[in-house]
Amino acid sequence: MIKINSTLSYPAENAVFCFALASEAAEVFTGHPVLITGIGKVNAAYELTKTICSRKPDLIVNLGSAGSSHFPKGSVVCCTQFIQRDMDVRGLGYELYETPLSDMPVVLKYGLAMEGLPEAVCGTGDNFEMGHAATIYNVVDMEAHALAMIAMKENIPFLCLKYISDGADGDAAEDWTVQVHKAAMAYGAILKLKVKTPAP
Repeated sequence: MIKINSTLSYPAENAVFCFALASEAAEVFTGHPVLITGIGKVNAAYELTKTICSRKPDLIVNLGSAGSSHFPKGSVVCCTQFIQRDMDVRGLGYELYETPLSDMPVVLKYGLAMEGLPEAVCGTGDNFEMGHAATIYNVVDMEAHALAMIAMKENIPFLCLKYISDGADGDAAEDWTVQVHKAAMAYGAILKLKVKTPAP
Protein backbone atom coordinates (compact mmCIF):
# COMPACT_ATOMS: atom_id res chain seq x y z
CA MET A 1 0.00 0.00 0.00
CA ILE A 2 1.10 3.54 -0.73
CA LYS A 3 0.30 5.51 2.40
CA ILE A 4 -0.40 9.18 1.70
CA ASN A 5 -1.51 10.05 5.22
CA SER A 6 -3.25 8.42 8.19
CA THR A 7 -6.55 8.12 6.31
CA LEU A 8 -5.58 7.76 2.63
CA SER A 9 -3.78 4.81 1.00
CA TYR A 10 -3.68 3.21 -2.45
CA PRO A 11 -2.70 -0.35 -3.47
CA ALA A 12 0.68 -0.17 -5.23
CA GLU A 13 -0.46 -2.66 -7.87
CA ASN A 14 -3.27 -0.28 -8.94
CA ALA A 15 -0.92 2.69 -9.37
CA VAL A 16 1.40 3.63 -12.21
CA PHE A 17 4.90 4.87 -11.32
CA CYS A 18 6.04 7.41 -13.92
CA PHE A 19 9.76 8.07 -14.43
CA ALA A 20 11.43 9.99 -17.22
CA LEU A 21 14.40 7.61 -17.21
CA ALA A 22 14.88 3.96 -16.29
CA SER A 23 17.95 4.93 -14.23
CA GLU A 24 15.66 6.83 -11.85
CA ALA A 25 13.65 3.66 -11.16
CA ALA A 26 16.53 1.16 -11.05
CA GLU A 27 15.91 -2.30 -9.60
CA VAL A 28 13.88 -0.92 -6.68
CA PHE A 29 10.74 -0.84 -8.83
CA THR A 30 11.18 -4.23 -10.48
CA GLY A 31 7.82 -6.01 -10.60
CA HIS A 32 5.82 -2.83 -10.00
CA PRO A 33 3.77 -1.02 -12.70
CA VAL A 34 6.42 1.36 -14.06
CA LEU A 35 6.04 3.77 -16.97
CA ILE A 36 9.22 5.23 -18.49
CA THR A 37 8.05 8.33 -20.34
CA GLY A 38 11.25 9.74 -21.77
CA ILE A 39 12.38 13.30 -21.16
CA GLY A 40 10.17 16.35 -21.65
CA LYS A 41 6.53 17.38 -21.56
CA VAL A 42 5.53 15.96 -24.96
CA ASN A 43 6.97 12.52 -24.27
CA ALA A 44 5.45 12.48 -20.78
CA ALA A 45 2.01 13.50 -22.01
CA TYR A 46 1.99 10.96 -24.84
CA GLU A 47 3.13 7.98 -22.77
CA LEU A 48 0.80 8.66 -19.83
CA THR A 49 -2.20 9.21 -22.11
CA LYS A 50 -1.46 5.95 -23.93
CA THR A 51 -1.22 4.11 -20.59
CA ILE A 52 -4.50 5.56 -19.28
CA CYS A 53 -6.26 4.49 -22.47
CA SER A 54 -5.17 0.88 -21.97
CA ARG A 55 -5.43 0.69 -18.17
CA LYS A 56 -6.79 3.50 -16.04
CA PRO A 57 -4.86 3.48 -12.74
CA ASP A 58 -6.25 4.41 -9.32
CA LEU A 59 -3.22 6.62 -8.70
CA ILE A 60 -0.55 8.27 -10.85
CA VAL A 61 2.81 8.64 -9.10
CA ASN A 62 5.48 10.81 -10.71
CA LEU A 63 8.96 10.10 -9.37
CA GLY A 64 12.24 11.48 -10.56
CA SER A 65 15.05 13.94 -10.10
CA ALA A 66 14.69 17.70 -9.94
CA GLY A 67 16.77 20.80 -9.37
CA SER A 68 16.27 23.32 -6.60
CA SER A 69 18.06 26.29 -5.10
CA HIS A 70 15.60 26.14 -2.16
CA PHE A 71 15.76 22.51 -0.98
CA PRO A 72 19.05 20.70 -0.22
CA LYS A 73 20.55 18.10 -2.54
CA GLY A 74 19.60 14.57 -1.53
CA SER A 75 16.25 15.57 -0.05
CA VAL A 76 12.84 14.38 -1.29
CA VAL A 77 9.96 16.83 -1.64
CA CYS A 78 6.27 16.42 -2.47
CA CYS A 79 5.14 18.69 -5.30
CA THR A 80 1.51 19.75 -4.91
CA GLN A 81 1.46 22.71 -7.32
CA PHE A 82 2.78 22.99 -10.88
CA ILE A 83 3.76 25.75 -13.31
CA GLN A 84 4.66 25.52 -16.98
CA ARG A 85 7.80 27.62 -16.62
CA ASP A 86 8.65 27.87 -20.32
CA MET A 87 5.21 29.21 -21.34
CA ASP A 88 5.81 32.87 -22.15
CA VAL A 89 3.31 34.71 -24.36
CA ARG A 90 3.69 38.13 -22.75
CA GLY A 91 4.22 39.59 -26.24
CA LEU A 92 0.49 39.06 -26.86
CA GLY A 93 -0.54 40.55 -23.52
CA TYR A 94 -0.77 37.35 -21.46
CA GLU A 95 0.68 36.81 -18.01
CA LEU A 96 4.03 35.03 -17.73
CA TYR A 97 3.41 31.23 -17.51
CA GLU A 98 -0.22 31.67 -18.67
CA THR A 99 -1.42 29.38 -21.47
CA PRO A 100 -3.35 31.54 -23.98
CA LEU A 101 -7.03 30.83 -24.67
CA SER A 102 -7.11 28.18 -21.97
CA ASP A 103 -9.00 27.72 -18.73
CA MET A 104 -5.83 26.36 -17.10
CA PRO A 105 -4.61 28.47 -14.16
CA VAL A 106 -1.01 29.70 -14.09
CA VAL A 107 -0.47 27.59 -10.96
CA LEU A 108 -2.02 24.14 -11.31
CA LYS A 109 -2.95 22.96 -7.82
CA TYR A 110 -3.38 19.23 -8.34
CA GLY A 111 -1.17 17.03 -6.22
CA LEU A 112 -1.58 14.95 -3.08
CA ALA A 113 0.38 16.10 -0.03
CA MET A 114 2.28 13.18 1.49
CA GLU A 115 2.57 13.17 5.25
CA GLY A 116 6.11 13.79 6.49
CA LEU A 117 7.49 15.41 3.33
CA PRO A 118 7.95 19.14 2.62
CA GLU A 119 5.62 20.53 -0.05
CA ALA A 120 7.01 22.21 -3.15
CA VAL A 121 5.90 24.11 -6.25
CA CYS A 122 7.33 22.53 -9.39
CA GLY A 123 8.21 24.56 -12.47
CA THR A 124 8.21 22.30 -15.55
CA GLY A 125 9.89 23.20 -18.81
CA ASP A 126 11.59 21.70 -21.83
CA ASN A 127 15.01 22.98 -20.86
CA PHE A 128 17.57 22.01 -18.22
CA GLU A 129 17.49 25.08 -15.97
CA MET A 130 20.92 26.11 -14.67
CA GLY A 131 20.21 29.65 -13.49
CA HIS A 132 17.10 29.38 -11.34
CA ALA A 133 16.02 32.81 -10.11
CA ALA A 134 12.20 32.62 -10.18
CA THR A 135 10.36 32.78 -6.87
CA ILE A 136 6.94 31.49 -7.99
CA TYR A 137 8.33 27.91 -8.06
CA ASN A 138 11.09 26.32 -5.95
CA VAL A 139 11.73 23.03 -7.80
CA VAL A 140 12.44 22.52 -11.52
CA ASP A 141 11.84 19.48 -13.71
CA MET A 142 10.85 18.61 -17.28
CA GLU A 143 7.68 16.45 -17.02
CA ALA A 144 5.53 16.98 -13.91
CA HIS A 145 3.18 19.74 -15.12
CA ALA A 146 2.11 17.68 -18.14
CA LEU A 147 1.48 14.60 -16.00
CA ALA A 148 -0.43 16.59 -13.36
CA MET A 149 -2.63 18.23 -16.00
CA ILE A 150 -3.55 14.89 -17.56
CA ALA A 151 -4.25 13.38 -14.13
CA MET A 152 -6.54 16.31 -13.32
CA LYS A 153 -8.39 16.11 -16.62
CA GLU A 154 -8.87 12.35 -16.16
CA ASN A 155 -9.86 12.78 -12.49
CA ILE A 156 -7.09 10.46 -11.26
CA PRO A 157 -5.30 11.24 -7.96
CA PHE A 158 -1.74 12.44 -8.52
CA LEU A 159 1.30 12.10 -6.26
CA CYS A 160 4.55 13.78 -7.28
CA LEU A 161 7.77 13.16 -5.36
CA LYS A 162 11.04 14.69 -6.50
CA TYR A 163 14.57 13.82 -5.41
CA ILE A 164 16.67 16.99 -5.41
CA SER A 165 19.70 16.06 -7.48
CA ASP A 166 21.16 19.50 -8.17
CA GLY A 167 20.93 23.17 -7.32
CA ALA A 168 19.54 24.32 -10.70
CA ASP A 169 22.73 26.35 -11.02
CA GLY A 170 26.04 26.28 -12.88
CA ASP A 171 26.97 22.91 -11.34
CA ALA A 172 23.60 21.31 -12.16
CA ALA A 173 24.72 19.01 -14.98
CA GLU A 174 27.63 17.53 -13.02
CA ASP A 175 25.57 17.17 -9.82
CA TRP A 176 22.69 15.48 -11.68
CA THR A 177 24.88 12.71 -13.12
CA VAL A 178 26.25 11.92 -9.65
CA GLN A 179 22.97 12.08 -7.73
CA VAL A 180 20.34 10.64 -10.09
CA HIS A 181 21.06 6.99 -9.28
CA LYS A 182 20.31 7.61 -5.59
CA ALA A 183 16.70 8.60 -6.26
CA ALA A 184 15.27 5.07 -6.56
CA MET A 185 16.61 3.99 -3.18
CA ALA A 186 15.10 7.06 -1.53
CA TYR A 187 11.70 6.44 -3.15
CA GLY A 188 11.71 2.78 -2.24
CA ALA A 189 12.24 3.67 1.42
CA ILE A 190 9.55 6.36 1.46
CA LEU A 191 6.95 4.27 -0.36
CA LYS A 192 7.98 1.11 1.54
CA LEU A 193 8.19 -0.92 -1.65
CA LYS A 194 9.68 -4.39 -1.73
CA VAL A 195 11.50 -5.54 -4.84
CA LYS A 196 9.37 -8.13 -6.59
CA THR A 197 10.69 -10.86 -8.84
CA PRO A 198 8.85 -10.83 -12.19
CA ALA A 199 6.94 -13.99 -13.06
CA PRO A 200 8.81 -16.27 -15.52
